[in-house]
Amino acid sequence: MKFSNTVSSSRRKSRKAHFTAPSSKRRIIMSAILSRELRQKYNVRSIPIRKDDEVMVVRGHYHDREGKVTQVYRKKWKIYIERITRDKNNRESVQVGIHPSNVVITKLRLDKHRRKILERKSKASTKSKYTEHDIKI
Repeated sequence: MKFSNTVSSSRRKSRKAHFTAPSSKRRIIMSAILSRELRQKYNVRSIPIRKDDEVMVVRGHYHDREGKVTQVYRKKWKIYIERITRDKNNRESVQVGIHPSNVVITKLRLDKHRRKILERKSKASTKSKYTEHDIKI
């Protein structure tokens, strides 16, 4: 069932929009959820992943491994985490790309811009929640 006339429900168009998305949109799509502690502290569920964030892999072959994000490769939809590597046939060690949806952010790299983003998102989430006063009315 289609809910909005402004958004296409075509699988083909959705896939094309996803895979041809510009870097600015890929940043938003490449978001990761925050750990329980950070979620309670900042009142935000997810945030775009960034270099120097500390993450924990929760799905896939490398699950339960932690490390710092060394690179966010938007073109390939991957992030690279220190100490998550594999050996090639010539004994060279290469980092393994992991999709951001498979990680949880355990420690944020904060600066003034990121603090603003967290404040803005937490305001929006508290604004949309019902209070006891709203329910009584």
